[in-house]
Amino acid sequence: MIKTIYGTKDILPDAVSNWNYIENLVRSQMQLFNYREIRTPVFEETVLFKRGIGESTDIVSKEMYTFADRSETSITLKPEMTACVVRSVLEHSLDKISPLNKFFYISPMFRQERPQAGRLRQFHQFGAEAIGVSSPLLDAEMIILAYSILKKIGLKNLVVKINSLGIPSTRENYKNLLREFLKDKISKLSEESQKRFKTNILRIFDSKDERDQNIIQNAPLLLEHLDNDSLEKFEVVKKILLDNSVPFEIDSKLVRGLDYYTETTFEIISKSVGSQSALCGGGRYDLLAEQIGDRKIPGVGFAAGIERILLACENEKIELTKNPSADLYIVRIDQNLMSKVYSIAVSLREQGLLVELDYAARSVKSQMREANKLGADFVLFVGGDEYKRGELLLKKMTDGSQQILNINSLNEIIKIIKG
Repeated sequence: MIKTIYGTKDILPDAVSNWNYIENLVRSQMQLFNYREIRTPVFEETVLFKRGIGESTDIVSKEMYTFADRSETSITLKPEMTACVVRSVLEHSLDKISPLNKFFYISPMFRQERPQAGRLRQFHQFGAEAIGVSSPLLDAEMIILAYSILKKIGLKNLVVKINSLGIPSTRENYKNLLREFLKDKISKLSEESQKRFKTNILRIFDSKDERDQNIIQNAPLLLEHLDNDSLEKFEVVKKILLDNSVPFEIDSKLVRGLDYYTETTFEIISKSVGSQSALCGGGRYDLLAEQIGDRKIPGVGFAAGIERILLACENEKIELTKNPSADLYIVRIDQNLMSKVYSIAVSLREQGLLVELDYAARSVKSQMREANKLGADFVLFVGGDEYKRGELLLKKMTDGSQQILNINSLNEIIKIIKG
C-alpha cells in the first residue's frame, strides 16, 4: 500500500476548517498592519540558502532537500522563507520602488529533520517581513504583530523571549571571548557542540544536552558586550513592548539558528506544546540582502509554525471552528426523481444554502441517517403522495415540526431555512 512520505501527513477535511480559520485570521491581522501577501516558488537555487542561512547551520548542512534538475542546477525545496522574500525584493528591485516593503506569507516549508510532535518534514509557516528600513520600531512591531495573532487564536500559555545579537564586529569580539572561556572545556562538550565550537560557536547555547548547559551556565553573555548603538535600540524595543502591554523576558542566550540575524532576536514560546515549544521566532537581518545580492537592504521578520500552533490549541482545548452543518438534506423517496431532486439542490445552492442529497440510491432510512450525521437543520422529502399532489414536506430536525409546501415554492423554503 502506498502511504505518505515519512515526516509528512495529509490534512483531512475535518481538520482543514481549523487551518482555514488560522489562515484567515492571519490575513485579516496582517491587513490591519498593512502587510501584503507574497508568494514565492516552492524551490530555489541552492546557493540562495547557502549564502543566506549559512553553510555551517544545521539547516544547510543537514536538513535541506537538495537535488540536481535536468540542467544540472542544484535546486532546494525551501526550508524557510526570509531568504526567498529578500531574493524577490532584489530581483524585482522593489526596494527602489518603495523605501519600505511590508510582506506576509503562508507557505509550506521542507526540512529533513527527525519527525516528532509539532515538527514534520513538510511543515507550514506564516510570517512577515519588513524590508528597507532599520528601525527598532519595526523590530517591536514584528513582536507585537506575532503576539497579537497568537492571542487572537486564544492561546494563553505564551512567553515572549527577546535578546540582541548586536552588530557583526561586536559579535566577533564576543565569539573570541566565548572561545577563550570554552577552550579548556571542549572535551567535556557534546560531540555536536564540539563541532559548533569550530563552525558556529553561538549555536552551543541552543544545545539541549545537559552537560553543555552546565558548562555554558557561567559563560560570558553577548548582551553584556554589545556596542552602544545596539544597546540603545534594544532599550527602544523593550520600551515599546512595555508601552503596548506585551509581556516579555530577556533571554541573553537566545541566539536563533540562522546566521543572518543581527541585533533584535525573539521567540514566542508555548508552555502547552512540549519539547518543540517555540511557536514563533524572528529578528533583524540587516546583512542578508548583501549576502545574497548586490546591495545592502535592512530587514526584520518572523515566522510561526502552524502545526505547532494547532498542537498548542489542542493541548489547551481551544475549539477554533466546527465543520459546517448542512442547512438542508433532500431525501428522495422515489428513485425515479433523482433529476428533480438534483435540480432543487442546485437552485437552493445558488441562493446560498448548504444542501446535500443522496447519490447512491439508498433507502429513506439510510438517507435520514446521513442527514443526522451531517447535522442538517432541515430535511426536504421529495416523492410519495405529497409529490403527486404537487407538494413537498419540509421537516425541522431540532423539534420535528413539519410543513407542507408547494413544489414551486422554493423561495418559501429558503425563507424558512434562513429564518
